[in-house]
Amino acid sequence: MPRIYVNQTELYYEEHGQGTETLLFAHGLLWSSRMFADQIAIFKDRYRVIAYDHRGQGQSAVAAGGYDMDTLTGDALALLDALKIDRCHFAGLSMGGFIGLRLASRHPGRVKSLILMDTSAQAEPEENIPRYRMLNRIVKMLGVWAVKRPVMKIMFGPSFLADPERLMLRKKWEKELVRNNRNITRAVEGVIEREAVPPGALADIQCPTLVLVGAEDVATVPAKSEYLTEHIPNAQLRIIPRAGHTSSVEEPEAVCEAMAAFLDEQ
Repeated sequence: MPRIYVNQTELYYEEHGQGTETLLFAHGLLWSSRMFADQIAIFKDRYRVIAYDHRGQGQSAVAAGGYDMDTLTGDALALLDALKIDRCHFAGLSMGGFIGLRLASRHPGRVKSLILMDTSAQAEPEENIPRYRMLNRIVKMLGVWAVKRPVMKIMFGPSFLADPERLMLRKKWEKELVRNNRNITRAVEGVIEREAVPPGALADIQCPTLVLVGAEDVATVPAKSEYLTEHIPNAQLRIIPRAGHTSSVEEPEAVCEAMAAFLDEQ
């Protein structure tokens, strides 16, 4: 799959399908475009589907800097330009949603519709920061394997973690997690230190917006999604039962169903 040099870094991306409209996927922290495999399989028959890895994650280059949300938003915009995509349906999960919010509010002409999954417009809650910084220090010293257990409990809900029928799927995502090298701490810092998207900027998002959140999400709790729905003018909320912070993996059928119903209206 191709790589492209944009905004002073090299990004890995995948392209599937040949639809007249583009659906762009942006993944969450610690993961990669692989987290949307189920959604890509469904939507590639209808859309030109692009899924990319953020700088310093997945198969993209580890840049020396630029892990703040403004630079990552610039990466997404530069990717659209380089691939000659005038307008897209943007689907972002967690960190991908942080980028989607900024892209849609600052460049409304580039986003036809917005799908926000397990994400937030607010800064990282103060009560989370000490724990996340501690986990990040451990990763710097020992690697991601050393924090696998607590991070899995942040990223996935108890229904997924306790389901004996999904043991192999959990093992798969544990392996995906520990694929990250110690440079992932740069991306983590960018998320921890992010600034809020203020209500006025959310009000600037005029495109139709679907807000999805796992009912068991502890990283960006459902109240964060309710806030988004209250402040984005054309937003609708859908809560995904039995899903945590990684709903695209935990309950892919429900996520695809909600996305398809929403996109059919656009």
